[in-house]
Amino acid sequence: MNRLVVSGDAVATAHNILAAPMLWRLGVAANVLVVLCAVPLLWIEYRLLQPVSKSLAQLSLLFNGVSLAVEAVSKVFLLLVLPILASTSALPAPTGFGQLALLANLALKSHDIAFNIALLFFGGTCLVNGYLIFQSGYFPRVLGVLLQMAGAGYLVACTAALFAPALAAVLLPAILLLPLVGELSFCLWLLLKGVNRAQWQARAVGSA
Repeated sequence: MNRLVVSGDAVATAHNILAAPMLWRLGVAANVLVVLCAVPLLWIEYRLLQPVSKSLAQLSLLFNGVSLAVEAVSKVFLLLVLPILASTSALPAPTGFGQLALLANLALKSHDIAFNIALLFFGGTCLVNGYLIFQSGYFPRVLGVLLQMAGAGYLVACTAALFAPALAAVLLPAILLLPLVGELSFCLWLLLKGVNRAQWQARAVGSA
Protein backbone atom coordinates (compact mmCIF):
# COMPACT_ATOMS: atom_id res chain seq x y z
CA MET A 1 0.00 0.00 0.00
CA ASN A 2 2.82 2.41 0.87
CA ARG A 3 4.31 2.10 -2.60
CA LEU A 4 1.18 3.75 -4.01
CA VAL A 5 1.79 6.91 -1.99
CA VAL A 6 4.16 9.42 -3.60
CA SER A 7 5.48 11.82 -0.97
CA GLY A 8 4.74 15.43 -1.85
CA ASP A 9 2.69 14.61 -4.96
CA ALA A 10 -1.03 14.32 -4.25
CA VAL A 11 -2.00 13.90 -7.90
CA ALA A 12 0.50 11.09 -8.55
CA THR A 13 -0.67 9.36 -5.39
CA ALA A 14 -4.28 9.65 -6.51
CA HIS A 15 -3.48 8.18 -9.93
CA ASN A 16 -1.61 5.27 -8.32
CA ILE A 17 -4.49 4.46 -5.98
CA LEU A 18 -7.08 4.63 -8.75
CA ALA A 19 -4.87 2.41 -10.93
CA ALA A 20 -4.70 -0.27 -8.21
CA PRO A 21 -7.88 0.03 -6.12
CA MET A 22 -7.82 -3.61 -5.01
CA LEU A 23 -4.25 -3.26 -3.72
CA TRP A 24 -5.33 -0.19 -1.77
CA ARG A 25 -8.37 -1.96 -0.32
CA LEU A 26 -6.26 -4.96 0.71
CA GLY A 27 -3.76 -2.66 2.39
CA VAL A 28 -6.48 -0.84 4.31
CA ALA A 29 -8.09 -4.16 5.27
CA ALA A 30 -4.74 -5.37 6.62
CA ASN A 31 -4.46 -2.19 8.70
CA VAL A 32 -7.92 -2.74 10.16
CA LEU A 33 -7.14 -6.40 10.84
CA VAL A 34 -4.08 -5.41 12.86
CA VAL A 35 -6.29 -3.26 15.10
CA LEU A 36 -8.79 -6.10 15.56
CA CYS A 37 -6.05 -8.60 16.44
CA ALA A 38 -4.59 -6.17 18.98
CA VAL A 39 -7.76 -6.20 21.09
CA PRO A 40 -7.24 -9.65 22.69
CA LEU A 41 -3.53 -8.88 23.09
CA LEU A 42 -4.44 -6.04 25.45
CA TRP A 43 -6.11 -8.49 27.81
CA ILE A 44 -3.32 -11.06 27.50
CA GLU A 45 -0.67 -8.47 28.41
CA TYR A 46 -2.78 -7.29 31.34
CA ARG A 47 -3.19 -10.81 32.68
CA LEU A 48 0.52 -11.53 32.26
CA LEU A 49 1.66 -8.45 34.16
CA GLN A 50 -1.15 -7.98 36.68
CA PRO A 51 0.59 -10.06 39.40
CA VAL A 52 3.49 -7.58 39.51
CA SER A 53 1.31 -4.52 40.15
CA LYS A 54 -2.40 -4.41 39.48
CA SER A 55 -2.52 -0.60 39.43
CA LEU A 56 0.38 -0.27 36.98
CA ALA A 57 -1.04 -3.05 34.81
CA GLN A 58 -4.32 -1.12 34.72
CA LEU A 59 -2.43 2.05 33.78
CA SER A 60 -0.77 0.14 30.95
CA LEU A 61 -4.15 -1.20 29.86
CA LEU A 62 -5.52 2.36 29.83
CA PHE A 63 -2.63 3.66 27.71
CA ASN A 64 -2.99 0.69 25.39
CA GLY A 65 -6.76 1.07 25.10
CA VAL A 66 -6.52 4.77 24.22
CA SER A 67 -3.77 4.00 21.71
CA LEU A 68 -5.88 1.34 20.04
CA ALA A 69 -8.98 3.56 19.96
CA VAL A 70 -7.08 6.41 18.29
CA GLU A 71 -5.48 3.97 15.86
CA ALA A 72 -8.91 2.59 14.96
CA VAL A 73 -10.13 6.12 14.22
CA SER A 74 -7.05 6.74 12.08
CA LYS A 75 -8.08 3.90 9.77
CA VAL A 76 -11.30 5.76 8.96
CA PHE A 77 -9.18 8.29 7.07
CA LEU A 78 -7.69 5.49 4.98
CA LEU A 79 -11.16 4.15 4.25
CA LEU A 80 -12.21 7.59 2.99
CA VAL A 81 -9.43 7.93 0.42
CA LEU A 82 -10.82 5.71 -2.34
CA PRO A 83 -14.44 6.99 -2.10
CA ILE A 84 -13.11 10.55 -2.34
CA LEU A 85 -11.09 9.77 -5.46
CA ALA A 86 -13.91 7.72 -6.98
CA SER A 87 -16.23 10.74 -6.93
CA THR A 88 -14.41 12.46 -9.81
CA SER A 89 -17.68 12.88 -11.71
CA ALA A 90 -18.90 15.31 -9.06
CA LEU A 91 -16.44 17.99 -10.18
CA PRO A 92 -15.33 19.16 -13.64
CA ALA A 93 -12.01 17.84 -14.92
CA PRO A 94 -9.13 18.51 -14.71
CA THR A 95 -9.51 21.00 -11.85
CA GLY A 96 -11.97 18.73 -10.06
CA PHE A 97 -9.57 15.80 -10.00
CA GLY A 98 -6.81 17.97 -8.58
CA GLN A 99 -9.10 19.14 -5.79
CA LEU A 100 -10.13 15.58 -4.99
CA ALA A 101 -6.50 14.50 -4.99
CA LEU A 102 -5.70 17.22 -2.46
CA LEU A 103 -8.67 16.17 -0.33
CA ALA A 104 -7.54 12.54 -0.44
CA ASN A 105 -4.03 13.65 0.47
CA LEU A 106 -5.47 15.52 3.44
CA ALA A 107 -7.11 12.27 4.56
CA LEU A 108 -3.75 10.50 4.28
CA LYS A 109 -2.04 13.20 6.33
CA SER A 110 -4.84 13.04 8.90
CA HIS A 111 -4.23 9.31 9.19
CA ASP A 112 -0.52 9.89 9.77
CA ILE A 113 -1.21 12.47 12.49
CA ALA A 114 -3.73 10.25 14.28
CA PHE A 115 -1.42 7.24 13.99
CA ASN A 116 1.46 9.17 15.56
CA ILE A 117 -0.82 10.21 18.41
CA ALA A 118 -1.79 6.56 18.88
CA LEU A 119 1.89 5.60 19.03
CA LEU A 120 2.52 8.25 21.69
CA PHE A 121 0.09 6.43 23.97
CA PHE A 122 1.60 3.10 22.94
CA GLY A 123 4.99 4.47 23.94
CA GLY A 124 3.55 5.02 27.41
CA THR A 125 2.33 1.41 27.36
CA CYS A 126 5.82 0.18 26.52
CA LEU A 127 7.39 2.21 29.34
CA VAL A 128 4.99 0.83 31.95
CA ASN A 129 5.13 -2.74 30.62
CA GLY A 130 8.91 -2.57 30.49
CA TYR A 131 9.01 -1.66 34.18
CA LEU A 132 6.57 -4.46 35.07
CA ILE A 133 8.58 -6.99 33.06
CA PHE A 134 11.79 -5.84 34.76
CA GLN A 135 10.21 -6.32 38.19
CA SER A 136 8.32 -9.53 37.37
CA GLY A 137 10.85 -12.25 38.08
CA TYR A 138 9.26 -14.49 35.44
CA PHE A 139 10.71 -12.59 32.47
CA PRO A 140 14.39 -11.70 31.89
CA ARG A 141 15.09 -8.17 33.09
CA VAL A 142 16.78 -7.30 29.80
CA LEU A 143 13.40 -7.62 28.06
CA GLY A 144 12.01 -4.93 30.34
CA VAL A 145 14.93 -2.62 29.57
CA LEU A 146 14.55 -3.18 25.82
CA LEU A 147 10.81 -2.53 25.98
CA GLN A 148 11.35 0.71 27.89
CA MET A 149 13.86 1.75 25.23
CA ALA A 150 11.16 0.96 22.65
CA GLY A 151 8.71 3.19 24.52
CA ALA A 152 11.24 6.02 24.66
CA GLY A 153 11.87 5.59 20.94
CA TYR A 154 8.16 5.86 20.17
CA LEU A 155 7.77 8.96 22.34
CA VAL A 156 10.73 10.76 20.78
CA ALA A 157 9.94 9.74 17.19
CA CYS A 158 6.24 10.59 17.34
CA THR A 159 6.71 13.84 19.23
CA ALA A 160 9.23 14.90 16.59
CA ALA A 161 6.92 13.83 13.76
CA LEU A 162 4.03 15.83 15.21
CA PHE A 163 5.78 18.97 16.42
CA ALA A 164 9.30 19.10 14.90
CA PRO A 165 9.26 17.69 11.35
CA ALA A 166 12.83 18.88 10.69
CA LEU A 167 14.07 16.89 13.68
CA ALA A 168 11.97 13.91 12.63
CA ALA A 169 13.68 13.93 9.23
CA VAL A 170 17.01 13.51 11.03
CA LEU A 171 15.88 10.90 13.56
CA LEU A 172 13.72 8.73 11.30
CA PRO A 173 13.88 5.92 10.49
CA ALA A 174 16.99 5.16 12.59
CA ILE A 175 15.31 5.78 15.96
CA LEU A 176 12.61 3.21 15.12
CA LEU A 177 15.28 0.55 15.56
CA LEU A 178 14.65 0.83 19.31
CA PRO A 179 10.96 -0.17 19.08
CA LEU A 180 11.83 -2.87 16.55
CA VAL A 181 14.40 -4.51 18.83
CA GLY A 182 12.35 -4.07 22.00
CA GLU A 183 9.04 -5.38 20.69
CA LEU A 184 10.59 -8.15 18.60
CA SER A 185 12.65 -9.41 21.55
CA PHE A 186 9.59 -9.63 23.80
CA CYS A 187 7.45 -11.30 21.11
CA LEU A 188 10.14 -13.87 20.30
CA TRP A 189 10.61 -14.66 23.98
CA LEU A 190 6.89 -15.27 24.41
CA LEU A 191 6.76 -17.46 21.30
CA LEU A 192 9.93 -19.48 21.92
CA LYS A 193 10.28 -19.56 25.72
CA GLY A 194 6.99 -18.39 27.16
CA VAL A 195 6.36 -17.45 30.78
CA ASN A 196 7.96 -19.07 33.80
CA ARG A 197 4.63 -20.44 34.97
CA ALA A 198 5.77 -21.37 38.48
CA GLN A 199 7.06 -17.87 39.20
CA TRP A 200 4.00 -16.28 37.57
CA GLN A 201 1.68 -18.35 39.76
CA ALA A 202 3.73 -17.51 42.83
CA ARG A 203 3.42 -13.79 42.09
CA ALA A 204 -0.28 -14.18 41.31
CA VAL A 205 -0.93 -15.91 44.63
CA GLY A 206 1.15 -13.33 46.48
CA SER A 207 -0.75 -10.42 44.94
CA ALA A 208 -4.20 -11.94 45.49
